[in-house]
Amino acid sequence: MTYCVAMCLEQGLLFGADTRTNAGVDHISTFRKLYTFQQAKSHAIVLLCSGNLATSQSLIELLRRDLSEQKEHILSQQSLFDVARLIGQKLYSIIQEVSHDDKTSAPNFSGNILLGGQIKGESPRLFQVYPQGNFIEATRETPYLQIGEHKYGKPILDRVVRFATPLTLALNSMIVSLDSTIKSNLSVGLPMDILVYEKDSFDLTRQRRFTEYDEDYLKMRQYWNSGVNQLLEQFPTPKV
Repeated sequence: MTYCVAMCLEQGLLFGADTRTNAGVDHISTFRKLYTFQQAKSHAIVLLCSGNLATSQSLIELLRRDLSEQKEHILSQQSLFDVARLIGQKLYSIIQEVSHDDKTSAPNFSGNILLGGQIKGESPRLFQVYPQGNFIEATRETPYLQIGEHKYGKPILDRVVRFATPLTLALNSMIVSLDSTIKSNLSVGLPMDILVYEKDSFDLTRQRRFTEYDEDYLKMRQYWNSGVNQLLEQFPTPKV
């Protein structure tokens, strides 16, 4: 399974994803789910993928092939809306190509995509692309989107993240959201990939992978655990 989350905020964009995939309790693997596409100071695009691994890998390969062959590609689009439409068409086409007629016995080939970034002339934007090829866009009122096992990591985001939330605070909440999901769901696991994009920078180099042995990650996890316990100890207990 998967948990991916992305935010479109006043100061820029944030992306986070785990790397665990599994096809049963005894077959667990690690695959990257965060991909970037960049062109000088005009295009900075990030994709997060969930769902069938073969579907998402086929999508990324086709996007890269179109780019290398200079066909219509994601770095030739004039807006992120056009990129979302292009990716939606390709995703739908891939799923239809590999799906069987008998939907009841066929494997699930569906996939969902979080697409975010900035194209020159626009502000940063964030979309969720569905396997049917359609998509929605994040708004000021709903500045973050999730795919995969989102229920465990959603409460912290609902309490903290607003469009005006600073990137640093939003980043902390994203890491806690991912860590909470990893702790509560065995199908989501480390390493986790994080990317921070500052508005108008067209810089996608601020990336980091956290592993189970990462000292910063272990400190953050311990700080959060101890902080929650301390708050609960000080909580005004109601009379029962």
